[in-house]
Amino acid sequence: MSIHWLQALEVGKYLVTQRMLGRKQYALTLMLEPLFRCNLACSGCGKIQHPVDILRRNLTPEECFQAVEDCGAPVVAIPGGEPLLHPQIDEIVAGLVARRKFVYLCTNGILLAKSLHKFTPSPYFSFSVHLDGMRDLHDKCVDRKGVFDTAINAIKAAKKAGFRVTTNTTVFDGTKPEDIQELFDFLTELGVDGMMISPGYSYEWAPDQEHFLRKEQTRALFREIMAPYRRGKSKWNFNHNPLFIDFLVGERDYECTPWGMPSYSVLGWQKPCYLLNEGHCQSYQELLETTEWENYGRASGNPKCRDCMVHCGYEPTAAMDAMEPANAARSLATVLGIGR
Repeated sequence: MSIHWLQALEVGKYLVTQRMLGRKQYALTLMLEPLFRCNLACSGCGKIQHPVDILRRNLTPEECFQAVEDCGAPVVAIPGGEPLLHPQIDEIVAGLVARRKFVYLCTNGILLAKSLHKFTPSPYFSFSVHLDGMRDLHDKCVDRKGVFDTAINAIKAAKKAGFRVTTNTTVFDGTKPEDIQELFDFLTELGVDGMMISPGYSYEWAPDQEHFLRKEQTRALFREIMAPYRRGKSKWNFNHNPLFIDFLVGERDYECTPWGMPSYSVLGWQKPCYLLNEGHCQSYQELLETTEWENYGRASGNPKCRDCMVHCGYEPTAAMDAMEPANAARSLATVLGIGR
């Protein structure tokens, strides 16, 4: 089982409540970026391209808690930058867990082992370690040798200390399916609590704009990557709704839900999602009321959205679709570990 049963239950209750209240736009996961600083310079990212004065900023714990209260999302992902560089990250995590939010602290793993003493294991808390391949491929992606081994040793230490640990993998153009399959086999043997995967998308600040996937490339590549899983020949556990996997391989065609994973950072609430650099709002309500949501997603005709199949836009859509009677049984079976 990858998604913890408690998270599945609480998120399901949240989705039902939103539907009963008749709400059309609501957050499922808050992307909380408490800083942009990082100890790596990955070519597919770009957060550290911000000016120095912005890189020096941190969100305070109080600002983080207020953002969570304002949007009401049951799940909080904490990317960056590297969150473990934040001097109060333990206070932020503890406060969110106390509010019964399901927290995923995203890290490259470099500082993880030496930071474990700051945190307490909880079903509401997981480390999410970014790994884009086995040793040579991953170290090439992050442009530094030794990072893969450091991250793997940190995962082992975190698991030994009783923490939930998931992984996050981004797939770019040129990736060989067998490389990702080897990684997933390795991580399964390692005993991680779930794996997440998403196609790379042309984040506007990223230095490398040459290796992002187009829609049909994404579907073809993911069909190859997922072939053993979909044939029942692997024991991979994904921290995804199974309908999102169906979408990645082209068996479902979803429209983006751009408000499903709002992003809050030292700059405010980003419009419309963290992949597009179109300004910020100072409040969550302003984000909802002033963003012209109809201008985003593939159906809008916006060329920036044409090839996007990234989790932040489409996992919320899959989660809502999972609440439909025809899909609910399959989603529940996956959570219980008795189905794909």
